[in-house]
Amino acid sequence: MLTELRVPTLANAGARLSLGRWFKSVGDAVSLGEPLVEIDTDNVTHEIRSPVDGVLSKILVGDGGSVEAGTALGTISQF
Repeated sequence: MLTELRVPTLANAGARLSLGRWFKSVGDAVSLGEPLVEIDTDNVTHEIRSPVDGVLSKILVGDGGSVEAGTALGTISQF
């Protein structure tokens, strides 16, 4: 089963956000709640955490990419 990792709606953030960097690479195991990627706003950096245990199977937006709330960042294949 695949789970999409999406940009959440962030309070006090503008419409456009920037993807900072990925902490994991495709093929890496991930654990529930583990930080996977940073999202930068004008004021602060947010960590997006894994919603499930599994393997990072695809990265859809690379480091430095421009995103907005709801954008799919990648997929996780669940065990």
